[in-house]
Formats: sequence, structure tokens, C-alpha cells
Amino acid sequence: MTVQTPRSEGGASRRHVLSAGLAAAGLTAFPMLARAQGNTLRIGVVSPRSGPLALFGEGDGFVLDQVRKQLAGGIEAGGKRYSVEFIAKDTQSNPVRAAAMAKELINSDKVDFVLSTSTPETVNPVADACEAAGVPALSTTSPWEAFYFGRGAKPGEPSPFKWTYHFCFGVGNFAKLYADQWSKVPTNKKVGMLLPADADGNAIRGMLIPALQKAGFTVVDAGPYQNGLTDFSAQIALFRKEGVEIFNTFPFPPDFAVFWRQAAQRGLAKQVKVVQMAKAGLFAAELEALGQLGNGLHAGAYWHRSFPFASPATGLTSTQLADAYEKASGKAWNQQIGATASLFDAALATLRSAADPKDRASLAQAMSRLKADTAVGPVDFTTGPVPNCATTGLVGVQWLRGKGGANKFGLEIVSNADHPKVPLTAAMKPYQLGA
Repeated sequence: MTVQTPRSEGGASRRHVLSAGLAAAGLTAFPMLARAQGNTLRIGVVSPRSGPLALFGEGDGFVLDQVRKQLAGGIEAGGKRYSVEFIAKDTQSNPVRAAAMAKELINSDKVDFVLSTSTPETVNPVADACEAAGVPALSTTSPWEAFYFGRGAKPGEPSPFKWTYHFCFGVGNFAKLYADQWSKVPTNKKVGMLLPADADGNAIRGMLIPALQKAGFTVVDAGPYQNGLTDFSAQIALFRKEGVEIFNTFPFPPDFAVFWRQAAQRGLAKQVKVVQMAKAGLFAAELEALGQLGNGLHAGAYWHRSFPFASPATGLTSTQLADAYEKASGKAWNQQIGATASLFDAALATLRSAADPKDRASLAQAMSRLKADTAVGPVDFTTGPVPNCATTGLVGVQWLRGKGGANKFGLEIVSNADHPKVPLTAAMKPYQLGA
């Protein structure tokens, strides 16, 4: 399904009526429409709002509403004032559709700028479509290595990308976070890794495993598996046999629920002391679906309501953003709303710093030198780690039942070595099945 926001100027029906009226008067609408469009910045927003990754896009509409309110009077950029029009598209969690939605934004909607968020399955095909068309694009919430190397860039070689930029955590952030977080409970330092055969899994397997081994962990890699697998008995048997006490995975959220229920049935859940999730385990709804099996699970967080940063695009602090989302939706806040807000923070900072925001080359140049304050912290494209990418920090978190009220799950910050400006909110505990 295509989700399209109301257009701030020149909607289709209004354009038709305007054209008809002018034609009747012996005039043409095109010069007037061209002038109107020349004063409007059209921004495409692509994210997964349905399908197996839908939890990532659940709050995107809310965040976009906050941004729209902030931009009601337009934006100053390049010495002019522009109105801003957002056109949002749903990928349905499908990479092929993500590319199609990007092409639709470029060819049919004639956007000036494309934003995308949430996993390589979204940002990579969108970025590829924009790169091919020469349209500036900015994205987040996917390890930067999956974005950069996963799209064909080679270590040590010049960037092959001119139009597409990305900011997010990377493998180095995970390595630093995990070394700190996993030291907070006693274990035998044997790590079972469950990584899918996709861009995330490939990047993590090639870079994180060596980093963990260098940090003194023994890694048991169960090998690539296909997303959507329903029987993890072989992987569970391997982890049990090897005696792993730390488990780490980067799956689609539905796949983790399947795995962890089987892990409980086959005794692995009683064996491990740290259950570290990434990509899955980011949303309270996932934990509530697991019930008692979810209590005490560990994860990394790229945003939290306790982050000491504000979102210029929404005009809200991190705490205010979380509270406003809960009031508007009736659901628990989640870390993606802060990340999505940060995407708009960086995008608006790009527009404001561009010499001409309607010029593609000017926008790309503005991204290459961007330094911006965002909801997830500072974003700085001038410091690498590679061209076209900037890094942001991670904190270690633990899901605890009852911390969100009644039987709801709440998220405590238990490790901040990778993001020291963020305060801890609790001490980390080992995972104990049934605790």
C-alpha cells in the first residue's frame, strides 16, 4: 500500500480545477504552477509500514506529523523561504518494492530529496535507485557497513557513491558495546552467533566475529540461514553442545520469536546468561508476545527516552518525544521514533545548509559536509569512517517485565561505553528463564 501525505501545495484536484479555470479565461496554468513548485521542496520518505519489518515503521506517521507541524511556516534555505511537502511510501518490508517506491518518487512525484529508514532491506534498494537516477538521498537505521560495503564499495578504494549518504551505528559500535555489556555478568565468554544470509548477517559475520575474538570471546557461528526459517533445531543443538553462555543474533523480529520459543523447549534458554538481540528485540510488542520468555533479554539501543538530546525537526526533547508518542498512539514508546526523528533532523539541517536546496549537486555537497544535532546525538559526515557515512552511538539495554507498568515491558540502559553521554538507568542482570 502506498501511504501518501496530504500535499501542502497544488494537490491533484486543486491543480485540475486551477488549470481548467485559467484555460476558460484564455490563460495557461503552467507558469503559475512552475513558480509554485519552485518554492516547494518535495521530500520522499520510504520505510516499512507493513510486513515483517512493520514495527520499525509503526511510529513514522507520528514523527512526520510532528515535523509537519514544525514546518507549517516553511523553511529558510539558500536565502529563500520554501514550503515543504512530504510524500511517504510503504515498502511492505520488500526490497523489490522499496526500489519501486523510490523510482516512483523520482519519476512520478518529482521529489527533490529522498529519505529512508529501517534495515538494509529498505535503505539499500532505495539508495541504489537514487544513485542511479542522480537524486540526493539520506538514510539511517542500518549498520553503515551494510549500506556502504553491501552496495559494492571496496575497502581502501574511493567511494562509488555521489548522491547517497547514510548515518548509523556500525560493527565497531557493536564490538565496543558488547565487550562492555557482556562483562557485567559472569560467563565462560563463549558466544553463539545466529546470523542470517542477508546484508546485515554478512556484514556482522565478516567484521564483528573477528572483533569479538580479538576481545577474548570464543565465537561459535551456526552458519548462514534463510530469513523465515521455521526449524532451528540444528543451531540450538550446536549451541548446547558447545556450552555457549552468551547468545547473539541479528534476525528479522518474527524469526527470533520462533527461535527463542524453540530454544526454551530444547533447554538452551536455561543455559545462556546473556541473550543479546539486534534488529529483533527493539520493540515492546515483541517482548509482550514472548511473555515470560522475554523477561531479562538484552539488546542494543540507538535511541531511548533517556537520551540527553533533542530533535530540532520535531521541537521535542527525547523524553517529550516518547511521552507525545505514547499519548497519541496509546502504545509504548520505541527506539525507532527517535531514530526517525533524527533522520528528519539531519535532512532539514542539510536543506538549510545547501546553497540551493532545489539543486541536486548542492544538496549532495551539503550532506558531505553535514554536522548536525539530532535526537540520537551529533551526526558528522566530515569524520568518516568512510565517505558517504557517519556513525552514531549505541547503548546496552535490558527488557524487564513490570518496568513499563503492570505486566508491560520496560527498557533499562545498562551499558554506555559506546555512548558515554547517555546515563545508565539500571544495573545489568543475567538472563534467567522463569525469573
